[in-house]
Amino acid sequence: MKRPVIFQAARIRLGEIWDYTADRWDEEQADRYLRQLGACMEHLCAQRHLWRSVRDRRLPDVFFIRCAHHFIFFRELAEELAVISILHKSMDIVQRLRDDTDEES
Repeated sequence: MKRPVIFQAARIRLGEIWDYTADRWDEEQADRYLRQLGACMEHLCAQRHLWRSVRDRRLPDVFFIRCAHHFIFFRELAEELAVISILHKSMDIVQRLRDDTDEES
């Protein structure tokens, strides 16, 4: 089974999510939420039927799943799933995702 690999932009987003959650609630909640996101990433590998395609011609072969209040974006590679971004549902998702995939190149 493929495993998720977190690319740099997604790693930065995880840090931002942790900081926001810790500031708004507390560090324990931030840790719990990141564990929840991690579990979603592990599950996406085994549950392809949950994948949705991003419908943007500038973002070919990008899929996503929703996890709590965030969307996890990824590409399928030969041996792994490349997690390229994790964005909150209220963000300008298309623009931020384009920014994150530009950084990936």
